[in-house]
Amino acid sequence: MAIVNVTDQSFKNEVEGTGTVLVDFWAPWCGPCKMIAPVLEELDKEVDSLKIAKVNVDDNPESASRFGVMSIPTLIVFKDGQPVDKVVGFQSKDALKSVVSRHQ
Repeated sequence: MAIVNVTDQSFKNEVEGTGTVLVDFWAPWCGPCKMIAPVLEELDKEVDSLKIAKVNVDDNPESASRFGVMSIPTLIVFKDGQPVDKVVGFQSKDALKSVVSRHQ
């Protein structure tokens, strides 16, 4: 499954449906955000049942504010449209797999 870029307008349609979605709140100027991008690419290839979405907080402040994103990268796991887990800062692939697996 490809990683999707989500906007404030498309958030509900892309994230708040059924299944498990990992949402990466990021910004282009954020160093740790750049570091986690290839980790998310690998995770996307390895975990078939997971959808990954990216929200640029500079361009989409409404979504970031709605979910209390104060630092980036913030990754929130949504299960059937509801936020069920959150991690802040750079995470290894194994750490992200562990977080996601608790909700699949």
